[in-house]
Amino acid sequence: MDAVADVYLRSRNELVSCAPLVHSDASVRAWIRRLVPAGRTTVATADGAIVGLLVVSTGAHYGWIDQLYVLPSWIERGVGSRLLDFARRELPAPIRLYTFQANARARRFYERHGFQAVAFGDGSTNEERCPDVLYEWRAGG
Repeated sequence: MDAVADVYLRSRNELVSCAPLVHSDASVRAWIRRLVPAGRTTVATADGAIVGLLVVSTGAHYGWIDQLYVLPSWIERGVGSRLLDFARRELPAPIRLYTFQANARARRFYERHGFQAVAFGDGSTNEERCPDVLYEWRAGG
């Protein structure tokens, strides 16, 4: 669980500085300890270490990518793409996810993989209070 939490914390702190964490590291680690055993969490490994994490869920009308994080040193090495491909195989389409509007790298990544922005928020519905964007992917689209 600690390795999964390390991926999340390092990725959030180093790659998503536009939306600083509102929870302490200890609180995040406790959340991860509850999240992973609950299921629907997939990790990517390389050289025996966890380098990425994916958390998915299924709603009434959409599949959801709730979390997708990769260690900063593994960015642009295909880990995120493989996790995203896994999500597309496992989830019913359409698939939705949120990211922050200011997270240009994540936005380019999702758009490159066929996700389209369908709504923009002012941040009032997320903990960080940072403007977000809702993306959607449809099979064959």
